Amino acid sequence: MTSSQFPTGIAIAGVYEHPSRFSPNKSEFQIMAECAKGALDDAGLTRQDVDGLFGASMTMGMMGIVDLAEYLDLRPDYLDGTNIGGSSFVAHVNHAASAIHAGLCSTALVLYGSTAASNSMAIGTGGTGASKDPGLAFTAPYGMTTVGSYAMYANLHMKTYGTTSEQLAQIAVTMRHHAGLNPLAKMRAPITVDDVLESRMISRPLHLLDCCIISDGGGAVIVTSLERAKDLRSQPVSLLGCGEAVQHQGVGGSDLLTIAAKQSGSTAMKMAGIKHADIDLAMIYDSFTITVLATLENLGFCEPGDGGDFVGDGGIAIGGLLPVNPDGGGLSSNHPGMRGIFLVIEAVKQLRGECGERQVKDARVALAHGTGGTIGDKHSGATLILGVDR
Repeated sequence: MTSSQFPTGIAIAGVYEHPSRFSPNKSEFQIMAECAKGALDDAGLTRQDVDGLFGASMTMGMMGIVDLAEYLDLRPDYLDGTNIGGSSFVAHVNHAASAIHAGLCSTALVLYGSTAASNSMAIGTGGTGASKDPGLAFTAPYGMTTVGSYAMYANLHMKTYGTTSEQLAQIAVTMRHHAGLNPLAKMRAPITVDDVLESRMISRPLHLLDCCIISDGGGAVIVTSLERAKDLRSQPVSLLGCGEAVQHQGVGGSDLLTIAAKQSGSTAMKMAGIKHADIDLAMIYDSFTITVLATLENLGFCEPGDGGDFVGDGGIAIGGLLPVNPDGGGLSSNHPGMRGIFLVIEAVKQLRGECGERQVKDARVALAHGTGGTIGDKHSGATLILGVDR
């Protein structure tokens, strides 16, 4: 890959993942501040270099991004507090690229912090928030939960294509194996398919080990121009392509098995000018095992209905056809409520070759896809294609 293949001229120059998975003595903003310092140190920059601030969290309200700027003592030229759920930070990289191209800022800091575990947040098993939407008054009163919606999607996929619980369980097993190679992962003890199937049922057919863990955590990403990034401390990782999308039920007649990844992934890959075979690893939002299977199908790595076979037999393991979530993902490493920023961070570290035992050999191109909201209901999707010059 050569520099001429980097169409956006934008790069990620620094990243940092907070090492803690349980921080009851810290606030969200404190975690973000520590992550900001880590990413700036990684890039060889200072707080004074930041003129664009992007962020979201589980609790930040309308003025949250302004409050964050005050906490960090920043007065940026550009602010973006977009919150589209777990995909927000993948989208923030896209938004930062647009702002830099428009001359609105030159160095963007993307932040996330969460104390979901410390605060005992009901992530996944809590309500979807639909009760605030009068358009969903026919479902919200009857106890719809996030995991319930994903379970309905899984049931429909099984009925339509013959997908099995054993195939979904294989995803959890692979993620746990990867987590065993990651010293920061919360859950590292190996599990088997039988362990997944014997764990208690949460919402049929999804068992406990089909569901993401809950943790505290945070991360930061520095986005700037490729030319500037080349002069900074760490190897730049270029943005090759990006896409965003939303999927919802509309006014009836929606195809529930089609998710936003189909649209955002196609846009990102077309911009990057690459084929699926060019991608060396994929960072896929894994709120539940079915999320991974659905996303791989909709991104086009396999045909609809073939996801069960694709994830089996080590296909998504490190060394397999398409390594997925080498860090252990939300199923085993960390899931502090909104996981999109960790998809970007791990992709960057993999492309730099910094991941030790979990390193994907000769990784040059990575895909990161975040999902926000609830598949089977309404949700966002954001896709990035990232690459390094070798």
